[in-house]
Amino acid sequence: MPAAERTPKASRIIIREVFALATKEPVLSVLVAALVVLQCLHPRPWASLAASIDWQTVLTLAGLLIVTKAVELSGFLIWMAHRVVHRIHSERGLAFLLIGLAAALSTLLTNDVALFVVVPLALSLHKLTPLPLKRLVIFIALAVNAGSILTPLGNPQNLFLWQTSGVSFGTFVRALAPLCVALMGVLYLLAAVFFRGNALDLSKDTEPHPVDRPLVGVAAVLFTAFVLLADSHHVVIGLTGVAAGFLLWRPKAVLTIDWLLLLIFVFMFIVLRSVAALPWVHELISRVGIGSPLRAYAAGAIVSQGISNVPAAIMLAEFTKDWRALAFGVSVGGFGIAIGSLANLIAVRLSHERGMWLQFHLFSIPFWIVSGAIGAGLLLHL
Repeated sequence: MPAAERTPKASRIIIREVFALATKEPVLSVLVAALVVLQCLHPRPWASLAASIDWQTVLTLAGLLIVTKAVELSGFLIWMAHRVVHRIHSERGLAFLLIGLAAALSTLLTNDVALFVVVPLALSLHKLTPLPLKRLVIFIALAVNAGSILTPLGNPQNLFLWQTSGVSFGTFVRALAPLCVALMGVLYLLAAVFFRGNALDLSKDTEPHPVDRPLVGVAAVLFTAFVLLADSHHVVIGLTGVAAGFLLWRPKAVLTIDWLLLLIFVFMFIVLRSVAALPWVHELISRVGIGSPLRAYAAGAIVSQGISNVPAAIMLAEFTKDWRALAFGVSVGGFGIAIGSLANLIAVRLSHERGMWLQFHLFSIPFWIVSGAIGAGLLLHL
């Protein structure tokens, strides 16, 4: 084939691949496009962009992704979940259990990882007995967002605020616990209303779920060690040990993590800190003012509805040092419009159910309003 014919064909293939990646990873695509636009409008030396990245947060996230991937590959979580559900005898009881399981897992394994365990579990249980699947998935999504508020490991925005604030793990948990407990209480009240006491028959769930016990044991030890090292600001040592250990023993735990999520975080830091440095943006936020706790809280809760709570935390942290108020705000911002938290988008995608978006917002927007009022009240009185 002549070179002149090969070139257009190769170009079409490249364009098609780029379009496929953009469709599959719209967040990354938007961030890359935004960076190009920013560099055209307000150019900065490319070499200086790396200074915008909070490497402590990125490295901590990388270590957590490796360890949680190892736990996921061990099969322990699915085994445990299937063992537990057989103690449940009603639709409402199952909803309570899955909400609690999702929230508990999200405190240690991040809200996204919790969804990848609990939503598939709900789908497999739905095959065994009729369940209100859409409603169940929506409540699971709300649960991982509410439960993940508790710890620095629960979600990416908490991880970022923990690392940048410099407070200890325990201090962070004590500060966020009231909001987490209050929102989980509201969620359980709603579940009591919207799920019935119908009897369930799960006797057909007899499929074996093997567990790689050495892998889950090592992962548990390394998880504890990594968190302790990250808490003492030695995340590089922790990541090196975790990555090297698994690469030598179980390389799949390292090679199959969500590398694109790490790349998205890198671009988020560059783009959002570049946006925050724009004179007109700085002037606008300075004029509005988010110096008081309540204003920082409101900014986090509202801005998250437009750009998601992780980018909101990264951008607004440039204008306030009140990490607790901002953490409250972006935590509440995970509810409301689906884009408020990437976990919402993951839950809807995993459900494979049509008509999910409307039903999701019928629950999530009122929950955002109620949680917004609760968060403001707690912030003012604690």
